[in-house]
Amino acid sequence: MCSIDVTPRVWERLLAVRQGLACACCGRWSAGERAALALYGPLARRDLGPVTVAQIGQSLDGRVATVTGDARDVSGPDGLAHLHRIRALVDGVVIGVRTALHDTPRLTVRLCPGQNPARIVIDPQGRLPDDAPVLTDDGARRIVVQAVEKPRPAGVTVIRLRPRDGQLDPAEILVALHAEGFTSLLVEGGSITIARFLEAGLLTRLQVAIAPLLIGGGPQGLTLPSPTARLAEAIRPDMRVFSLGSDVVFDCGLTPEAMSATEPLHLQSERLSRA
Repeated sequence: MCSIDVTPRVWERLLAVRQGLACACCGRWSAGERAALALYGPLARRDLGPVTVAQIGQSLDGRVATVTGDARDVSGPDGLAHLHRIRALVDGVVIGVRTALHDTPRLTVRLCPGQNPARIVIDPQGRLPDDAPVLTDDGARRIVVQAVEKPRPAGVTVIRLRPRDGQLDPAEILVALHAEGFTSLLVEGGSITIARFLEAGLLTRLQVAIAPLLIGGGPQGLTLPSPTARLAEAIRPDMRVFSLGSDVVFDCGLTPEAMSATEPLHLQSERLSRA
């Protein structure tokens, strides 16, 4: 297991790679810096085609909240910083309407330098109120994917898709978002939304951040709509493990291209600036 060290020059390099620019960083990288580049590099690159990553933070016993729904401090401080770094590196963050209503997230970047990503809510029945924090006009794009005909505030993009059994098809959602110009997406929650994208085979990567606490009950991190009956049929991704400090993250590659994207950024040539 590698311990990451996200120094200012590492983060500068990652933001430069995200923008397709050469970075002025020079000198040798420490082991922790190399680990940080290896963890975040595949999310920063834009020369590998569309990337869809899901991130879930949970306890040692696989819970994402208590029995009362308290989920604010499941991840430790370094786990939260990790989530904000991912937000800063992707084009857009996707959540389901249940998460938008229950957690009232802002989905902004606050714990590291970087721009706020677009905020995308999957809301088949139009339940999201117009004054939800996720729709706040702060300069970032705001998108609602819905099945019903419901007007939204000025500046909010509405994508209408046909529902199937009351749900929107994750594959159709992804096609629509790619058509809007998004090539790097974070599916942040909730666990049902992540599970639907995972089961549909639409995730490039899955990151599971585990905090050292035992909750004992409450919602589980991932429950697939059609769970595996035999272990021989279980999903067995390529995996790397990193220590964030307060939390440990399992970085899982779910496609053949995912692991090829893990080439250390500090070994790449200046071609990134011309890609």
